[in-house]
Amino acid sequence: MSRIRPYRPSDRAALYEVCVRTADAGGDATGIFTDDELWGDLFAVPYVERHPDLAWVVETDDERVIGYIVATDDTEAFSTWFRDEWWPALNAKYPRATEPSTREEKMVEYGYAQAPGKNANAGDYPAHLHIDLLPETQGQGLGRRLIETLFAELERRGVKGLHLGMDPKNTGAAAFYERLGMTRLPAEPGGQSYGVTFG
Repeated sequence: MSRIRPYRPSDRAALYEVCVRTADAGGDATGIFTDDELWGDLFAVPYVERHPDLAWVVETDDERVIGYIVATDDTEAFSTWFRDEWWPALNAKYPRATEPSTREEKMVEYGYAQAPGKNANAGDYPAHLHIDLLPETQGQGLGRRLIETLFAELERRGVKGLHLGMDPKNTGAAAFYERLGMTRLPAEPGGQSYGVTFG
């Protein structure tokens, strides 16, 4: 039986693992990039560094972390922090390509390009999240419980809305978000976004 609990710093390595194992439109992305940690350095670990109070994990009886949800309650402030504090420390690890052409180079460029004012949905939906669950968690309602846990905290804080972006090829995730009552939002070409308002 799995349970949900607040994130702890000792979970950091597990977040990297779960992130890469779900990063390819929900499938395993291990080995796609030269450094598997790139996924986590973009989409999981910075959130628990900035907002450990908005992160929960799914833990098995034998204390393995097999899923998580991470979030920010202020996308614009998070983007500023990511640009000014988080990503500069990783510049040597992920050199910037002059003209990004490969999938990996484009993903690294995504890190360099983070800045406030770039997300059209951040005004009306200031929070955003990333949720990843290993296949063994599916069908147990854990994804819904993670989302509900986060939403309750965001509502308690008076946050007016949340958005998320996803790979449109991950049709299972899209169906999940729609079942939760989220609506489609404008998205960048090649992307897909959903949003929900609170209160």
